[in-house]
Amino acid sequence: MTGMYDLHTHTLLSDGEMLPIELIRRASVLGYTTLAIADHVDHSNLSEVIAAQQEVKEMAGEYGLAFLCGVEITHVPPACISAVARRAKEEGAEVVVVHGETMVEPVAPGTNHAACICDDVDVLAHPGLISVRDAREAARRSIALEITSRAGHNRANGHVAMVAREAGCIVVVDSDAHGPHDLLSAGARRLVARGAGLSPAEARRSLGLNISSWLKERI
Repeated sequence: MTGMYDLHTHTLLSDGEMLPIELIRRASVLGYTTLAIADHVDHSNLSEVIAAQQEVKEMAGEYGLAFLCGVEITHVPPACISAVARRAKEEGAEVVVVHGETMVEPVAPGTNHAACICDDVDVLAHPGLISVRDAREAARRSIALEITSRAGHNRANGHVAMVAREAGCIVVVDSDAHGPHDLLSAGARRLVARGAGLSPAEARRSLGLNISSWLKERI
């Protein structure tokens, strides 16, 4: 799967504004070829969120979109992240995102580290002032660090880009979309990547990441 992707979006299944199929349709109109819905989960709602997404997977194909069932593990105690991520994969999640230690929410210290050492985590979202040590753990496991357009969370984009470069991490560019106007055009995605401090070559590499190949390598 090449082309435009977004691995971090939300729907009415958590705190987003759209039904899954509306989000899928809007992304397809903008030119996306790959979309993951990653609604907020813990143990209490994980099964329901994954099952609901699987109900629209076939319909997504009608819009020419490769749809990936996903979750965003959110505010879960660091010691419990591995168990939630494993369960998510067992129940059918194709992309597991962890809500990182953003500077604008009281995420528990140690969340970034727990995500970066978990083989079942695919993306560490908006990881704030992530350490090089944790980023190197992520790089060893091909866990991607996220550059985000989400207001507040994006305050640390420059730091994330710098640390990812030093540690050799995969970088993904996501919207963390909650509403229709949060989805990014192709031009806006490039601006987010370059504004974070990625070089032109780094931006092209991140924005053109082959999602299916990367995920297969992680299995």
